[in-house]
Amino acid sequence: MDTTLRDGEQTSGVSFSASEKLTIAQLLLQDVKVDRIEIASARVSEGEFQAVKKVTEWAKANGYLDKIEVLTFVDGDASINWMLQAGARVMNLLTKGSLNHLTHQLKKTPTEHFEDIRKVIELAQSSGIDCNVYLEDWSNGMRNSRDYVFEALDFLVKLPIQRILLPDTLGILTPSETYAFVKSIVDRYPNSRFEFHAHNDYDLSVANVMEALRAGAHGLHLTVNGMGERTGNAPLASTIAVLNDFMPEYETSVNEKSLYSISKLIETFSGIRIPSNKPIVGESVFTQTAGIHADGDKKNNLYFSKLMPERFGRLRSYALGKTSGKANIENNLRDLGIALSDADLKKVTQRIIELGDRKETVTPDDLPYIISDVLDSSTIEERVSIVNYVLTHSKNLKPSATLQIRFGDDVYEESAQGDGQYDAFMNALKKIYSQKGLHLPMLTDYAVRIPPGGKTDALCETIITWEINGKDVKTRGLDSDQTVSAIMATQKMLNIIDNVSNTFVEDISTKILN
Repeated sequence: MDTTLRDGEQTSGVSFSASEKLTIAQLLLQDVKVDRIEIASARVSEGEFQAVKKVTEWAKANGYLDKIEVLTFVDGDASINWMLQAGARVMNLLTKGSLNHLTHQLKKTPTEHFEDIRKVIELAQSSGIDCNVYLEDWSNGMRNSRDYVFEALDFLVKLPIQRILLPDTLGILTPSETYAFVKSIVDRYPNSRFEFHAHNDYDLSVANVMEALRAGAHGLHLTVNGMGERTGNAPLASTIAVLNDFMPEYETSVNEKSLYSISKLIETFSGIRIPSNKPIVGESVFTQTAGIHADGDKKNNLYFSKLMPERFGRLRSYALGKTSGKANIENNLRDLGIALSDADLKKVTQRIIELGDRKETVTPDDLPYIISDVLDSSTIEERVSIVNYVLTHSKNLKPSATLQIRFGDDVYEESAQGDGQYDAFMNALKKIYSQKGLHLPMLTDYAVRIPPGGKTDALCETIITWEINGKDVKTRGLDSDQTVSAIMATQKMLNIIDNVSNTFVEDISTKILN
């Protein structure tokens, strides 16, 4: 049973609209193919009532009504009347599974509580509603008031109940306790059906689910992305992967390929971001970062496991950064349909490592820009270098720049203002060249490109067109800062006019961007 729409909605700050609940319910039952869904708590609000009504109307029209469940309370006929009006036909009755809860919350004796339960279940039966029963705080009950738990179960198994639901309400159980507690109950009541409802307060929910099944539990309650109160519930995707890989004797109808898409939908509707390293559904879980791992994948799939991304409708990727090796980059180039010589691949690899050392984010979309920049730079012999610069920008003051530039063994320094930081930089540069009796070529075009999906720290490519001896020459720069990328493109131009003959200028103008 998936309880994302009920228990999962108890995640702090999460509230699904009626249309969102309907969409999620449809996908869970039709695409993910879970057996049942718990969609709401009775009597919460008018909005919840309308949402349940919308889901039950769709479910009834499509043959899913018996798979729609609602949490109800021991409140006479109040929850039952709410369910009947909402069109629901299966209730999960919340009862007390520990003497501590019974004594201090309800302030009733076991006999009084059991009699109240009997009346609600009889009324549900007469109203055509099927009934399951939760034993709230059952895990604490087994630890601290086991006699009460068995007294409650002795009573419940004699009633017309389909399933008895055993929640680790506060997520306190260890795997060994889970096994012992569930097994003692399953063995004692062999003719009843018991389901385990795990919470994740100690990050043990999936391990506890495995032990509950080993002990004989007949069903599980899970949520998409492990959503739920506090630290959440046992996550659907991880649990299904574990069952399929390590406990194949338990078959489920869940479609693994749909787990990622439902996860992303819940992320969008809930506003709760999925950690990038969350098993199965996180963005980076099928990304190899270390170059040695990418190399091993080429050599007999040395770093593959049963968790292949294709199982979940996903693809393996290879991260680009300071730990990237040639194998990572080759895999990304292959996906882009690009082939490089070993020498050029080495240069590109070194550039990516340098960017990674600066904590720059490098994506596959950046690769064509990096390749173009690196191969462009390798065609130009650098004899002029911009040693240092300071750029300033202030409100109501003109931007200014101070720069140092080296020509061979000589270093020049100048400052200037301009209409922008790059304009100030160019004005300072013109002062230096004027001192040397030289003129800078005219800038005829200035273009900026950012790879698709670029964020604030994305690499920025600036392409500047210069008129040199009547010919258009383009130079490029690549950096996460737009002005810096323009300065890098400018330095390339300075080396062209310093080192290259007029004949070579004509030739290089056709090569630099190719």
